[in-house]
Amino acid sequence: MRVRQFELRLLAAALTGAWAATGILVLVGYRPGGPIDLLVGLAACLPTAIAAAGLRWPPVPRGRLAFPSIVTLGTLSLLVLVPSIGGLVLRLIRGGPQTLLPSVEAAYPWLLALVGTSLFAGFGLARRLLGWSAGRRRRLAVGSAIGAALTIVTASAVAATAVANDLALRDRPVPGSIYGPTDPSLEPPACDAEITAGRSARLSLKLSGEVDLRPIGEVDIAGLRVGDDFRWSGYAATPVALGTYGAARIGSEAWRALPRIGWFRVAPAEVAGADLDRRLVAVALAPENRTAAEDRGIATIGGARARHCRIAVDGSTVRSAVGPLWLLVGDASLRRWRGQLDYWIFADGQVGRVEATVNGEAYELSPPGLLATVRLELDAVARGQDASVARPTP
Repeated sequence: MRVRQFELRLLAAALTGAWAATGILVLVGYRPGGPIDLLVGLAACLPTAIAAAGLRWPPVPRGRLAFPSIVTLGTLSLLVLVPSIGGLVLRLIRGGPQTLLPSVEAAYPWLLALVGTSLFAGFGLARRLLGWSAGRRRRLAVGSAIGAALTIVTASAVAATAVANDLALRDRPVPGSIYGPTDPSLEPPACDAEITAGRSARLSLKLSGEVDLRPIGEVDIAGLRVGDDFRWSGYAATPVALGTYGAARIGSEAWRALPRIGWFRVAPAEVAGADLDRRLVAVALAPENRTAAEDRGIATIGGARARHCRIAVDGSTVRSAVGPLWLLVGDASLRRWRGQLDYWIFADGQVGRVEATVNGEAYELSPPGLLATVRLELDAVARGQDASVARPTP
């Protein structure tokens, strides 16, 4: 029995640490500017107390089936919680959406982890309250009731504070945003509605990859597009490219930039489809690709409201939509790669942010491996503003 108690306390300690990390991340890093940012962070710390109760009074069940069932419950809760924490860390590092719970789809992994943690702690509290003399069914019923109560109270507190903070942000007047309209009365279009890339945009594109969990390099690009004219340049540090690369087109003239060479003239056909945002919207976000798009709710990015959508993509589509991807993967075939693409449509009907992740076999990459993952982030801001593209100097 002591061995089982020790094992369950180890599991409870892992849950406590994971929930504590979540609470600290929200408490310290989540600052969208709402009136109750601090209260949202404090509410996010409540599950830590529940997990700590399971650590103090572990459920130590008797019977051949009871013990594996409790271990499975705690393990599944941890397996759901850890990836969610990773996603939260990326959101806080990258900035982007300010809404903590934009939709049911985004919230349900946290709810599942909370249900499992609450039941784990509830069974331990029931054993503490009733003692060993109580019947197994009675302890199960009381433990389930305690777990349900803890889940309802905690989930309600977190959801109420987060939603109230989001509503306050939505109704607060914002002088302006580089991402799009800030009028809270404007509703962003649906995920499958007609969308555009904007008349003009300031662009930033980040590409990164890994093979068998080992980073293989990054590409960081910044540029400007005005109508059909564009110019971008960026630094690549990958196994297939090292240095500054770029592409530009102004009217009927076109240029490319290579390391140690700089800008030089090329035929316009060589930079066809290299304007980053319009190419991505036209190829990856074509209407036929968005017929089954997943609506993940309304998010606030830089003070502007946007609809967060998600679609499934394959590697061939991503390669065709993102020209600079060759700087990261070279000529490797991505035909059998699969992944997902998230895009945000703002109230002006334009796409201002895109994130994508695709993975597949890595034997054609450098260095080769078993599994490769490529991630991209594209921001198109200051859309529709007057600007002019500067002519490169060869």
